[in-house]
Amino acid sequence: MEEFLLIVKYLFLGLFQGITEPIPISSSGHLVIVQHLMNLKIEGLDFLVLVNFGSLIAVFMIYWDDIVRLFKNGIGYLITKDSRQKDDFDFVLYLFIGTVPAGVLGVLFKDVFDQLKTVEVVAIALIITGFALWIIRNIRGVKSDGMLTWKDALIVGLAQAVALTPGISRSGATIVAAMLLGMKQQTALRFSFLLYIPVSLGTMLLSIGDLMGSDLSTLWLPYLLAFIASIFASYISLKWFMNIMEHGNLKYFAIYCFIVGGLVLIFL
Repeated sequence: MEEFLLIVKYLFLGLFQGITEPIPISSSGHLVIVQHLMNLKIEGLDFLVLVNFGSLIAVFMIYWDDIVRLFKNGIGYLITKDSRQKDDFDFVLYLFIGTVPAGVLGVLFKDVFDQLKTVEVVAIALIITGFALWIIRNIRGVKSDGMLTWKDALIVGLAQAVALTPGISRSGATIVAAMLLGMKQQTALRFSFLLYIPVSLGTMLLSIGDLMGSDLSTLWLPYLLAFIASIFASYISLKWFMNIMEHGNLKYFAIYCFIVGGLVLIFL
């Protein structure tokens, strides 16, 4: 019975992480709230890294054609200097620029951000996320992929760094910044989730030691099921969010963040 409950616990957390990761409501913040409400304890960083890797696989699945094109044309431009491939080369370069702020701050101030994992901080951060989403609810940008600049990439990257704070949604912060800079919704969404790839891969590389040193003799099945669940849930959630973005219904996420953040402040 105890083993069954353990499997249910991790399966729930995998599904929950997968559902909340792509949408702008902060998966890390919601995990803090869920652990507090249900008195759950996640044993170690390795589990969070694993389910985030599941979300990364879902992003790869959805954006695979874009990733292949960017890689092919990015390398092609370096070799041939073909002007037709320059936009894709620049887009890849901007993704690297956008990764730097979160990478640097994440390494230098990891302990500080870990100390912010409290329900009070998450509640306030969710309300801030809600306000940011409300501001852009009716914005329709004009910038497409080929119109981006390194300044756009840096500003979106700084927004991603701010989202290291639990309760500040990574997808929400980057999309808000991108749309305030005048990006089209599809471009903002694409840049946000392709920007997730290097950050997630970097986290994986930094955590290899923890993963290799973990004793999974009793947890391999719950971890595996949670990993699979996070892939499935992230795929469905991201596809749904792409449809939401297309129809400009971000205000509902803003309202959700206001409600959850307010309830947590009042009752927790």
